[in-house]
Amino acid sequence: MKKDLRSHWSLRKLMASNGMLYPILGFASCVALIYMSFGDLKLSRFPREQRLSFVQRNGSQFFLDGKPLYVNGWNSYWLMSHSVEENTRPKVSAMLEAGAKMGLTVCRTWAFNDGGYNALQISPGQFDERVFKGLDYVIAEARQHGIRLILSLVNNLQPYGGKTQYVNWAWQEGIGLSSSNDSFFFDPSIRKYFKNYVLSVLTRKNTITGIEYRNDPTIFAWELINEPRCITDPSGDTLQDWLEEMTAFIKSIDKNHLLTIGLEGFYGPKSPKKSTVNPEEWASALGSDFMRNSNMTHVDFASVHIYADQWFHHLGFEEKRNYVYKWMRSHIEDCDKELKKPVMFTEYGLSDQNKDYQPSQREQLYRTVLDIIYKSAKKKGSGAGALVWQFFVEGMAEYSDDFGIVPWESPPIYKLTVEHSCRLARIQGLIQENENFKQLCSKREES
Repeated sequence: MKKDLRSHWSLRKLMASNGMLYPILGFASCVALIYMSFGDLKLSRFPREQRLSFVQRNGSQFFLDGKPLYVNGWNSYWLMSHSVEENTRPKVSAMLEAGAKMGLTVCRTWAFNDGGYNALQISPGQFDERVFKGLDYVIAEARQHGIRLILSLVNNLQPYGGKTQYVNWAWQEGIGLSSSNDSFFFDPSIRKYFKNYVLSVLTRKNTITGIEYRNDPTIFAWELINEPRCITDPSGDTLQDWLEEMTAFIKSIDKNHLLTIGLEGFYGPKSPKKSTVNPEEWASALGSDFMRNSNMTHVDFASVHIYADQWFHHLGFEEKRNYVYKWMRSHIEDCDKELKKPVMFTEYGLSDQNKDYQPSQREQLYRTVLDIIYKSAKKKGSGAGALVWQFFVEGMAEYSDDFGIVPWESPPIYKLTVEHSCRLARIQGLIQENENFKQLCSKREES
């Protein structure tokens, strides 16, 4: 499964930098030079633009400035880690600029790195300011390029620390109830660790923009945890209790932003869809339940991942693509008729390590995903958007995985991405009022 493919994701040591030197021009004063060290940035590099609005939800749709909003976006989990050092920071700007040029509007990325090299949280409640300034940069730079961010707060998996690191901290301090990774969800001490982390991130004042994260509309939404599973309690009660507590806690601090969980989308043991839609029996025994988890009061939109090639190793490509159609339609139907919330397919991809892999298969699978979103959007349905896993720029092979793409090196994917951005923009009426979309889409025919 995909979680196994991620096991090799680890931070690479980057070259240390001595800082940056920036000129600041005054209107009537002489030129002054200010030394900025350890990734710090000058405020005038990011001038304050016109006031942005927060993305909101009304029923099963997203809205921005009173108009329905549909998302074509991508994942670049590595943005914060690359913003820490001066020599890698340009890749962040390049990726965000490239996303904007393709008409993408939302990027999902990690707002966590617990323990290890270049950790944001060094130990419970202890932060590396240098790394926090890297996250400041990501948010400020995204604003400059018109990109909004879905920021994930912790990993269920081990890369970048995850719940394993929290459990190890409690165990090392002699206060942990269990060495099981799933004690992350039920150990009171670990719950306190995580709440302190959430509070620190949400109330962080950006050193570049001067805006607290919880007050910054550049952030599209918070994602509570990437792919939560609690396999020691397949009933789902343990995870459900943790989700209820943590979503309520986040909303008590930040009422501006939307909140999602970060689910893979599997149906639980009591769901009638566990045997008709889930890939296999194992999917209902992971301690998560798409319907039960997503139906909580403080969850604004549902999240689903799509990795049919990892769930079905014995099927051919066409059978997997047909399953993706069934998988997506099922979740959109759930959100249209029962949950009454938007659903975002926050990860979708196809491994290039499949034994029958051909590059054309990616275009076919991606088109299937994006066509379903488009059809839902045209009907004003709950299918609110999809985020490809993952995009990166040249010279980042070590941060790639079996799913990574440099989009402009794959012309069919690049063309498909732009086409989808434009047809969503047409639905939203953005072609004439948004200069970027006007230039991007004016010469393209609607699919």
